[in-house]
Amino acid sequence: MTSPQSATQGTAQIGVVGMAVMGSNLARNFASKGHTVAIYNRSPEKTRAVIQEHGHEGNFVPAETIEEFVASLERPRKAVIMVQAGAATDAVISQLVEAMDEGDIIIDGGNALFTDTIRREHEVAQTGRHFVGAGISGGEEGALHGPSIMPGGPAATWETLGPLLESISAKVDGEPCVTHIGPDGAGHFVKMVHNGIEYADMQVIGEAYHLLRYGAGLEPAAISAIFSEWNEGDLDSYLIEITAEVLRQVDARTGKPFIDVIVDAAGQKGTGRWTVKEALDLGVPTTGIGEAVFARALSSALAQREAAQRIGLPSGDLTTLAELGIDREQFVEDVRRALYASKLVAYAQGFDEINAGSQEYGWGIKPGDLARIWRGGCIIRAKFLNRITEAYERDPELPSLLLDPYFKGELANGLIDAWRRVVITATQLGLPVPVFASSLSYYDSLRAERLPAALIQGQRDFFGAHTYRRVDMEGTFHTAWSGDREELSY
Repeated sequence: MTSPQSATQGTAQIGVVGMAVMGSNLARNFASKGHTVAIYNRSPEKTRAVIQEHGHEGNFVPAETIEEFVASLERPRKAVIMVQAGAATDAVISQLVEAMDEGDIIIDGGNALFTDTIRREHEVAQTGRHFVGAGISGGEEGALHGPSIMPGGPAATWETLGPLLESISAKVDGEPCVTHIGPDGAGHFVKMVHNGIEYADMQVIGEAYHLLRYGAGLEPAAISAIFSEWNEGDLDSYLIEITAEVLRQVDARTGKPFIDVIVDAAGQKGTGRWTVKEALDLGVPTTGIGEAVFARALSSALAQREAAQRIGLPSGDLTTLAELGIDREQFVEDVRRALYASKLVAYAQGFDEINAGSQEYGWGIKPGDLARIWRGGCIIRAKFLNRITEAYERDPELPSLLLDPYFKGELANGLIDAWRRVVITATQLGLPVPVFASSLSYYDSLRAERLPAALIQGQRDFFGAHTYRRVDMEGTFHTAWSGDREELSY
């Protein structure tokens, strides 16, 4: 490999700003694919450390000022920002816009809020430069070995960026896990919802573990073996795989299962909350994702939880599987099936939000493309994404994944009864299953011929004259509740 080059040669095909783990790994990924990569960090020490530790892995062009960094890039210049979202990103964008020329491309690869990306794209476009918000999923390992990449921005930029991003992305059946998502904030919107699905997926896996541990009375090592077995079938996915690894781990200090020495308070960085907030604005019921976000918040309410333990909230007459006459082996199988069904709802709700966002903002997102590029590299990669890809190939306008013939058949093949049994049993055992339960309620609401919303509309009309529609005629109506209760039409 060649040694680091001068930062004034203008030979780098791509540049990366920000040499924390994600940025440095992404730069190393580009370099390993034969690209000359310019690298820059506000603190030069980090840039030097990358060269010292990884300079032998490819062609790097280190720079100690933003001007040197920009000068080292081939035209049209292409720079990926991998810094903290928010003010830091805006500051770097301003520096790059100042140093770059018209036609150059700035790519934000961080977890930016999509509305910020829309604003930034508009502002940068006024200068003649291009701005691309690109969602990058896969964590540190994905950045280094092949992530799933979701770039938005002007379609014209894909011609330039496409080959570069395809070269570093994960590959499944020879297909790169990257595609142009749509204009302005589309890429970061899709990454946001991807993370929301990830929240629900992780929570429902956690609920399955909890049921096996405290319902079936199994130890972590035994549950690890169960998850490993599940990973060989329909539940084959990255998250199931790493769950087995975490549960298999033994704490070196105490000899206890690793899971038992971790404080049970889950953190979050905001993308799950953003997904739920935007779903509310769009009027899309992402109930599983919402419950997953709330479950993390409740887990972190340690003072309240400790007070509840201290005071001793009543629990009712709790029981055991044996007292309920439930066979443990059958219960484990029911949990597997309920987990599959709940995961399917999480993906279905996520795609519903993406479709709604695409319509609201005019992005023209193709859901089948997302299923295809999520098959590898990203955190929610799973075997059944192949089935989701096929579902949207059969019907690009599919109203819901749950209505696809394949998934409808899966639900009818014993999943529903198992799902119901698990939610009932969890309730009897006093074990919380917010995503299992809310996902089942969502499913039942979706298939119901009538919902209690009719009563709600009656109540709204009674106290606020909000009107209602009738099932037997067109028009809008109001009943004069405080008078003679005559029905008025509008």
